[in-house]
Parts: sequence; structure tokens; C-alpha cells
Amino acid sequence: MAQYELLLPKMGESVAEATIIKWTKQPGDQINLDDTILEIATDKVDSEVPSPVEGKLVKQLFAADDVVQVGAVIAIIEIEGGVEVEMQASVPEQLEEAKSEPVAETIPGIAQLPTADKAPQTPVDFKSSDRFYSPLVKNIAKEEGVSIEELDSIKGSGADGRLTKEDLLNHIQAKKGGSTSRIGDTLAQAKSVVDTPVQEKTPQSAPVATSVSGGDEIIEMDRMRKLIADHMVMSKHTSPHVTSFVEADVTNLVLWRNKVKNTFEKRENEKITFTPIFVEAVAKAIKDFPMINVAVNGTQIIKKKDINIGMAAALPSGNLIVPVIKNADQLNLVGLTKAVNDLANRARVSKLKPDETQNGTFTLTNVGSFGNVMGTPIINQPQVAILAVGAIKKKPAVLETEHGDVIAIRHMMFLSLSYDHRVVDGSLGGSFVRRVADYLENWDINREIS
Repeated sequence: MAQYELLLPKMGESVAEATIIKWTKQPGDQINLDDTILEIATDKVDSEVPSPVEGKLVKQLFAADDVVQVGAVIAIIEIEGGVEVEMQASVPEQLEEAKSEPVAETIPGIAQLPTADKAPQTPVDFKSSDRFYSPLVKNIAKEEGVSIEELDSIKGSGADGRLTKEDLLNHIQAKKGGSTSRIGDTLAQAKSVVDTPVQEKTPQSAPVATSVSGGDEIIEMDRMRKLIADHMVMSKHTSPHVTSFVEADVTNLVLWRNKVKNTFEKRENEKITFTPIFVEAVAKAIKDFPMINVAVNGTQIIKKKDINIGMAAALPSGNLIVPVIKNADQLNLVGLTKAVNDLANRARVSKLKPDETQNGTFTLTNVGSFGNVMGTPIINQPQVAILAVGAIKKKPAVLETEHGDVIAIRHMMFLSLSYDHRVVDGSLGGSFVRRVADYLENWDINREIS
């Protein structure tokens, strides 16, 4: 019998590690081709690792909650055959690249921020510590010259107090004088612009103990809910949020969809919802106002070339995930419909790939799907704006005709844009959401499906 080494597969250019959630196969279990062996999680999505071979699971090399690098051997499978399979000990290409010196990307036409001198590398003797450190944490510690004594002193937030990558990076940032909250950065910049004293931040008080009675139920946040909570708090600390509202008359759009939806489904084998129509309008408006499609890096504004629109999707668990439609401006309405339906369907069954939630430049959330007429969404960092579309309601509205003003029943909806007031002013934010509404209001009721 030969042995096959199962590697943690590559999950996209930006993903270097994953956490094992649980093993669905145990040592001794027979495995068929494409059977799910374990479930893993990145900081964005949960995924399954299928078996590329048939055989019997002999050994699990990691336990649940372990953080594993891409390309690491995670299990041994015994397969049929008389020749021993060569052990795949070589480090994958992407890990070798990760070890090489990072090169800062230069953005043409923008003055680059000065970079801090790199900390001298000092050898770290991990054998002298009884604490477990993942390979990624070890590499970061070596690169930053963090001693083993210093590592041992850092409080870990992982399972059983394990030190995570985020714990170490936060420690390094604090040591270099950085702040875990960007409020301090904003105050420092304000002080340099205007010569007025800025009060120091008051130390954060200890959390108030919550009273729990005998009938209350205590529910521990799951991993994804913790990530969402951290991301939302970070966004509010990072960006001063402003929200602008517009009401749109989308009667022609509703009538057009009602007219074509059956034909569209028969021809394309896809249901057409309002979401791809909203995505198309947003992509057009971004082309008109490209400064809404930016990110902020310190004092640099990074104007994005691609228009990658994320759409917030609710999962059966109640959590949210934001799959991204890449290059949305290059897709026609049929292509957008297929992309929206495919991403939404796979999001609900945890079949998204990590890369499909990365590199969004703008986010759309449909609060109308819950019956809400409007919302004030939180910006999905590092983006600078997010659009919420409300429920479409029949309402009496005043119409201007050649014979005078009349009151008619119209299909109306609210759009609300939350934006980062550091770089998006009211003029740009208000004009952008108004332009999206204009594209929806001026919908051609005789438009051909394309």
C-alpha cells in the first residue's frame, strides 16, 4: 500500500493560512474521490477540502482550531498501489514567494509615504519555549526581530490562549508607536493642521459586568460573528460615517422586470431579480464619479482601476458575507444576473472560494429584502462607501404632466449611501447616490434583454 500526503490547497493569491474547523473523516475511515475530509476557515469564508484520491485516512496531522499554512501536509491517506508515493516535502511556490522580501507597490502620480526602517533580524530560539507558535507567527517574529521572551509575554486570543498572527501584528504595531485605533491618528493629523490643543484620549474603562438572571440564555459568538463584530467596530473607529438619502421613482423598472422575467427565465434558465439591475446602475455611476471607487492608506488616496462590487448576503446562520462581482462594469445584464445568482447560491451553502470575497472596491446591501425602507450601513473597510437599497413600495406621488400636476400611484424606493467623510464630501456622496437613482428612474421600459 502507498501513502498519499494531502496538502492544504491554495485558496487564492491573498490567502496564506487557514484554520481547521472540524474533521469530517476520522483515521480508519474509507474515503472516496471528492469526499469532504475536513472543513477549514479563512478570515472571510468557510470551505471544504475534498479528497483527490480514494483510500483510507491513516493520520490527521493537525487538530481542530489549528492554524495551518497553505501547502502544509494535513493528512496521510493510504491508497492502492505497490510503489510508495514520494513525500511532498518541498515548500509550495507561493510560500517561497511569501518568504521573499516584500516590495512596496508604487502608485504613479502619488507621493509615497515614508516607510519605517525594518527591525533588525535576530535569531529566535523557539525550542526554549513550551508555547506553541504557528509557522506564520514564527516567520513574522524572525522578520521583526521579536525575541522568544517577548513572544511568551504576549497574550494570545486563539484557542487555549494561542498567539495568532493578529495578536503579534498588533503587538508590533503598538511597539512601533502605532495605535490599534485610528482615532489617535486622526487627532494627530488635525493637530498638525490647526494649531489648537488636542485633548488626550481618556483611557478606556473596563467593560461593565452584565447581569444575567436564571432564565437568560448565554450564546457564545461563533467565529464568523466575532470577525464581523471586530470588522464593524474597526470601521466605525476608522471612518467618520456620513449618510445621504435619495427617494427614487422606479415604476418603469418594476414594470419592465414584470414584463420580461418569464421570458428571461426561459431563455437564460436564471431568475432576474432587482439586484443585478442595482449593480449595473452602481457600476455606471462609479464611472461617472470615479473618486467614490477609492481606498485610503494613511494620507494617500488610492484610486482603484477595477470596479469590483461586493453584495452583502445573509447566511442561514444569520451572519453576513460579501461576495464580490469582479469587473462588474464589463458585464452586461445577463452576465450580472448569472454572477449574482451564482455567488448568492454558493454563499448560502458555504461554497464560496476565499478569492471571491476579496478585492471589493464598493459594496451594495439590499435592506429591502427584509422589508426595510432604508438603512444606514457601515462601510466595508478599506472601501470608502456602501449603498443600501430599500424596499420598493407603492405610494402616491406628484407627477408633472403637460396638463398640470397630478397624484398617481408609483413604485418608490429609498437609496442611502454611507461614505467616509475623510475623503468623500457631501457634494460627491450626494451626487453619486443621486446619479444611481437617475439610472434607475430613467429605465427604458422597452429595453431588450442583453
